[in-house]
Amino acid sequence: MSYSQLPEGIAKRIEDDNKNGVDLKLAFDYNNAIRRDSGHDHPTLLRNAFIRDAEKILHCPFYNRYADKTQVFSFYKNDDITRRALHVQLVSRIARTIGRSLKLDLDLIEAISLGHDIGHTPFGHAGEEFLDGLFYEYAGRHFSHNIHSVRVLDEIFPLNLTLQTLNGIASHDGEMELPVYTPREMNSFCEFDKSIEDCYIDKANVKKLIPSTLEGCVVRISDIIAYLGKDRQDAERADVDAAEFEDSIIGKYNSVIINNLTVNIVANSYGAPYIKMDDDHFEALKKAKSDNYARIYKADSVKEAFDTLVRPMMREIFEKLLDDLLKNDKTSPIFRHHISFVDKPYYAEKRRTPYESTPPEQIVVDYIASMTDDYFIDLHSHLFPDSKHKIDYIGYFD
Repeated sequence: MSYSQLPEGIAKRIEDDNKNGVDLKLAFDYNNAIRRDSGHDHPTLLRNAFIRDAEKILHCPFYNRYADKTQVFSFYKNDDITRRALHVQLVSRIARTIGRSLKLDLDLIEAISLGHDIGHTPFGHAGEEFLDGLFYEYAGRHFSHNIHSVRVLDEIFPLNLTLQTLNGIASHDGEMELPVYTPREMNSFCEFDKSIEDCYIDKANVKKLIPSTLEGCVVRISDIIAYLGKDRQDAERADVDAAEFEDSIIGKYNSVIINNLTVNIVANSYGAPYIKMDDDHFEALKKAKSDNYARIYKADSVKEAFDTLVRPMMREIFEKLLDDLLKNDKTSPIFRHHISFVDKPYYAEKRRTPYESTPPEQIVVDYIASMTDDYFIDLHSHLFPDSKHKIDYIGYFD
């Protein structure tokens, strides 16, 4: 499939509007941004509300941990295979390309993009699934990485981000594609907090979350665009035995997929109060995503190691840390490496509730979700030196 280009009529309209300084008035006005604590973090000439959000996220202590969290392929010592640090950059770049053409707020797009996966577990979606099961078993509550990203940036580290950024992060989930994304207005933290709590109680409520801004809608579709072709590249690097992917109107490999979906979204969304693909591109996107699941994500070579190694290791770690916490064993890593790390005075004084009053199961979830893949493996080895569960990385020369 060849690289598509904007239709002449749309391209001419965008060029003329740019030349004439036309404001489509579709971007969210950062002057209307809402913070929990409106007495702090005022915008300045150099740093408007969403620039401040993006910088706060970049300097969040857990941002560093993107660098060694699995995107899809774990157990590889191979710098050519994507980790979440690269994924969030790709989402940001794709979303800003679309957002610039649609005259949206690029700083809001960047903030949502950079923060959207900061609450993700080690070992990708398999790790998320396992941790959700443990959390529900022990506390009757659910874990979703997008909801936990909000917790990281709003509670564990009370960064006083805007409602618009947090809403975009909460509702970014790229596992749920739609042909049209129309923002759903949200004007208060009271409404937002209820929507978040509903997701802890019933995971089905995650699917009901809708971005409140066009910028959030752009990030949501860009999340899919960013991983669709890149995961295919990574599968090739990892020698996953996946059959040849079918070509389609969106292409079958990364660069063409990114280009053709970006072009189609801009062509169908310019000047509109929604983000849209045409029917053919949407059906091709769904088919490509389904093919990825069948040939990559659910491949026996990918799934087996997660089920036979990571799942029992995560249970062992969860139960040991919970026991240490309930026994108030201050020598445990959950005290020395987690609670002492997140409960610094400059965070504690800004929290709405003290961290020590957090239910113990939630503290354990916070700790496990924060871990990188390597940290998880090293912690398991530290806690269970005689365990039969051992992960051996596939090296560069294996």
